[in-house]
Amino acid sequence: MEALLTSTAVVALAEIGDKTQLLAIVLATRFARPWPIVAGILVATLANHFLAALVGQQAASWLDGTWFRYLVAFSFIAMAAWTLIPDKIDDDMDKPARFGAFLTTLVAFFLVEMGDKTQVATIALGARFDSVLAVMTGTTLGMMIANVPAVFLGNELVARVPLGLVRIIAALLFLAIGLWLLVQTMGLI
Repeated sequence: MEALLTSTAVVALAEIGDKTQLLAIVLATRFARPWPIVAGILVATLANHFLAALVGQQAASWLDGTWFRYLVAFSFIAMAAWTLIPDKIDDDMDKPARFGAFLTTLVAFFLVEMGDKTQVATIALGARFDSVLAVMTGTTLGMMIANVPAVFLGNELVARVPLGLVRIIAALLFLAIGLWLLVQTMGLI
């Protein structure tokens, strides 16, 4: 349960103002068909985060040792700093779409999520918790919590949510997890 709840909270907060959330808003504006966009986000996130959690879990099992626990702890601390940097989306959306809303969203989300903060966080969470399913479910739920309102409310949401404050809260959450893991690894608790 800890893996599910932690994964959900980390990704939901980290996703606010992230480029994939901006992509969700752009796609919603472009297609004006929210349900296929939501379905595309769900399928892309399930696939991407399953692979990321699996990589994290496998890396943890192969690289088990004190130094690897330090690496995971420091990766969360690095994520805290990265979260404070606002994302921008490279807008290529003026071109007409060849595919429908679902397929365009599926492909775009899967590709944009590669190397993204939430994918890196999912790898770290997969390494931290030995449960690919719980981490994938939690991170996917976090993505949906952040992106579904963006699809339906779009620009109104961005105008009313103080993204800077949300980034700070997400960064503090990453920092707290990293410091907690560091303290555990050092044997101080």
